[in-house]
Amino acid sequence: MTWLAGHIKGIMLVSGVATCTMVYAMLSPQAALRSSFGDTLEGPVANIVVRNWGGLIAISGAMLIYGAFTPAVRRFAICSASAGKALFIALVLTSGRQFLGYQAGVAVVADTVMVLIFAAYLATGRDRG
Repeated sequence: MTWLAGHIKGIMLVSGVATCTMVYAMLSPQAALRSSFGDTLEGPVANIVVRNWGGLIAISGAMLIYGAFTPAVRRFAICSASAGKALFIALVLTSGRQFLGYQAGVAVVADTVMVLIFAAYLATGRDRG
């Protein structure tokens, strides 16, 4: 766990940058849906919802990056990002297993690893000043 505490900044940076790649959904919502889920949604509401989804995920990644450099908000950033990632994992595994063959499956694996690493870090109590 000492190794984890010593490398949490780098782990948060890599995780944050990877998470920020979902800004792609803001820029090209239909392409993001096709690559993530193998399908698209049509209409102006779909574009708004998907762009918002991508933006919120990117904000989560930005919080991880900010938390990597700002220990005072590190716990909040990790908890917030982990909650969003855990919700996505649960939704895909309970309601969307058919999407595991697409980019959503890669995201489930990556997000699971991130959540487990962040939980282990939080369990060390090293971020409590």
